[in-house]
Amino acid sequence: MTHAVATLAGGCFWCIETVFNRLHGVESAVSGYMGGHTASPTYKDICNGDTGHAEVVQVSFDPAVIPYRDLLEIFFSLHDPTQLNRQGNDVGTQYRSAIFWHTPEQKAEAQAAIAELTATKQFGAPIVTEVTAATTFYPAEDYHQAYFDQNPNQPYCQFVVAPKVAKAREKYAAHLKESRPSPE
Repeated sequence: MTHAVATLAGGCFWCIETVFNRLHGVESAVSGYMGGHTASPTYKDICNGDTGHAEVVQVSFDPAVIPYRDLLEIFFSLHDPTQLNRQGNDVGTQYRSAIFWHTPEQKAEAQAAIAELTATKQFGAPIVTEVTAATTFYPAEDYHQAYFDQNPNQPYCQFVVAPKVAKAREKYAAHLKESRPSPE
């Protein structure tokens, strides 16, 4: 398997991580932090808003199975890229929309995707998604990993994460692991 890495921030990492871990071609999606100025931040540090980090999901994937551009399309469908430093009731710079590129090709793809979404007026307001070079990735604490799968009855999961998972199942069924036969 060819291996590539994408790092995306679109509000609470539980939502993005949950959907991306269900995509065929994704080896792993890990919740964490990127884009700040503090070494080894904790969730508490991030929530205080003093570190400059965003909640991100670092995705290891096979671009021959799911191209980076498809990941970007799904990413943009899971959050509102027109909200500056927030997603719904989650407010703060840690919830900003950002694409942290790992290669010049990813940077160009991200910029092209935003230009297309802007030209086709996909959203009712300007897209504020940052496109910036990847920096050090800090995995979030263990209890944040696969949070939705471990806590499906938690109210935030029921009211925020579950609808995004349902939307992904409906809109991107062909990309989901559960909709493809297992290789034998």
